[in-house]
Amino acid sequence: MFLHRRHLVAHAVALSVMAPLAGLCGTAHAANAADQWPARPIRLVVPFAPGGANDLMARSAAEGASKILGQPVVIDNRAGAGGTVGADIVAKAAPDGYTLLVSAAGVISNSMIKKSMPFKDEALQPVVMIGLAPSVIVVPKNAPYNNLRDFVEASKKGQGFNFATAGTGSTPHFVAEMLNVKYGAQLQPVPYKSGSESTTAVLGGQVEGTSEASIIALPHILHEGKFKPLATTWTQRISAYPQLSTAVEQGFADLQIAHWAGIHAPRGTPAAILEKLAAAVDKAMKDPATADKLKGLGIEPIGGTRPEFVKFVDAERKRLGEIVKAARMQEQ
Repeated sequence: MFLHRRHLVAHAVALSVMAPLAGLCGTAHAANAADQWPARPIRLVVPFAPGGANDLMARSAAEGASKILGQPVVIDNRAGAGGTVGADIVAKAAPDGYTLLVSAAGVISNSMIKKSMPFKDEALQPVVMIGLAPSVIVVPKNAPYNNLRDFVEASKKGQGFNFATAGTGSTPHFVAEMLNVKYGAQLQPVPYKSGSESTTAVLGGQVEGTSEASIIALPHILHEGKFKPLATTWTQRISAYPQLSTAVEQGFADLQIAHWAGIHAPRGTPAAILEKLAAAVDKAMKDPATADKLKGLGIEPIGGTRPEFVKFVDAERKRLGEIVKAARMQEQ
């Protein structure tokens, strides 16, 4: 009995010594993995079709970050369900820093609006902002409205206005509902499959107006003269079109929204990897050649730190959630 008890004590002591060592080994392993990352190409899942604002920002970030990180950053377009298809792929990927999501507003709002989601919000974690394409509210060239105030006041008369969107929960949908909820506009959101379809609807006179990313709207305004712009809905004027005033400047203080792109990673990805990735994207977005190229397209490069992006995502979740409830945007 004495020997048996002594063996038990010795075993317990050994376990007490080994447990911290195991923890240290685990920490060391994670740190080593982060030091070696990236050791192979990185997959950047874009949950939208090629050619849009989100895709173009992703490609600029991928090109710049690959040079900094020393590994290819490969774009994988997986469109569908307002960004949910691509987000689901990343949410269920291994948290090793090799499969990442180019996120947009849908990563915040889809779970508020859709009846069901294939993953939970906490399955993805914010890493870094890439940039944003300010939204521009546009009407047909011959429309009688010269600013956003004229448009909103005119919508309150008669049957209201039809307002094209790129689908339920899209940025144009939120623009319409923000104007309805906050300023009493009478805009009926009309969902189309894409931003290009909704802009075509405006050009064809099927709807009275829409809100679209600057990268899509500006060519119609600057080169073709087919749209009349009423306001940009971001907090600052567009670098490529500074003569257009913001909605805030026109008295719509609560109308602040843009088509943004960031990066989210699977929950559990080592913090050291996320920090290295955030630093690479931030450096890429601040490269003068990249910044000038994006600004020329109507895109504002942002970059920044992880904490800054986390703060932005949390604030947007609260703000957009209030609009979803007030406008009853939830799918029935």
